[in-house]
Order: sequence, then C-alpha cells, then structure tokens
Amino acid sequence: MIAPIEKKDGSKFWLRVGTAFPNKDGSTNVYVDAWPTNTKGMIQLREMTDEDFGRKRGHDDQPPAPPPEPIPF
Repeated sequence: MIAPIEKKDGSKFWLRVGTAFPNKDGSTNVYVDAWPTNTKGMIQLREMTDEDFGRKRGHDDQPPAPPPEPIPF
C-alpha cells in the first residue's frame, strides 16, 4: 500500500503505508501502518514487481558491503 505525499515544493513522492495479503478465497487482508493526512486520504494498492524487490534490496548486482572493522579499544 502506498500513498502520494506532497512536498513543500509541490512535487510528490510515494510512501509505503501498509501491506496487503491475498487470501485463498480471493479476498485481501489489508494491514494499515499509517494513514495519509492529505485532503484526499488516497491509498493505492500495487503488486510489487521484481524491479521493486531489487530496489528494496539495494540491487543484487552490487557486491555486499564488507563487515565493519572491530573497534580498537
């Protein structure tokens, strides 16, 4: 679940406000974590694509970051 949020400069970005899970009978359970306070109260349900999952993971084509070095004291 995503909602459009308007910035002070007039541009918008999409904010994740919840999650939805399909049930075996075709219905959907919706879990709302936040509710937009814009005047329309609009929320959009979208199925995540493989590209969305890649973006969330930070792109699998990049090598993993090295582990942090131990603190020397």
